[in-house]
Amino acid sequence: QSALLPPQDVIDKVLDNYFVLNKPRDIVSGDFYWIANAHDKVYVCVADCTGHGVPGAFMSMLGMALLNEAVNIDGIAEPGKILDYLRMQIIRTLHQTEETSIVKDGMDIALFSIDFKEMKMEYAGAHNSLYLVRENELVEFQPDKMPISIYYNMHDFKTNIVNLEKGDLI
Repeated sequence: QSALLPPQDVIDKVLDNYFVLNKPRDIVSGDFYWIANAHDKVYVCVADCTGHGVPGAFMSMLGMALLNEAVNIDGIAEPGKILDYLRMQIIRTLHQTEETSIVKDGMDIALFSIDFKEMKMEYAGAHNSLYLVRENELVEFQPDKMPISIYYNMHDFKTNIVNLEKGDLI
């Protein structure tokens, strides 16, 4: 599983000042982070998949593969649309229906893209907020209150657009 997580040298090429705190409870985990450089933007995702250990690790590996497919192969650029695609593929792959899905395997995600030339960030979230610190003030961007999986109240994921300023922390 760790072979799929972005190595430090890959992250160093697209981000200057960052840290990664990843402390799985078991050898494998349902938590993952992902990064891509596409469409003149840097994409960053942190996710928490259902299940611990092996079940969560399978879900996280599926999530990373589907994110790569959405952004790098299918060319989806907007975070909300990427989450819509991810949800559709999870539902299809896991054969989830409202009638047959007792366990709603899926994931909660915060996904954002940054256009460093335009100093704009786009964010979409599935149960996971995004936090921005600007001039010692904390701003929380609320996620959609639905997971990446089958859910009783599904709608398109919303993309929030934020103008960034020098010194912002995300």
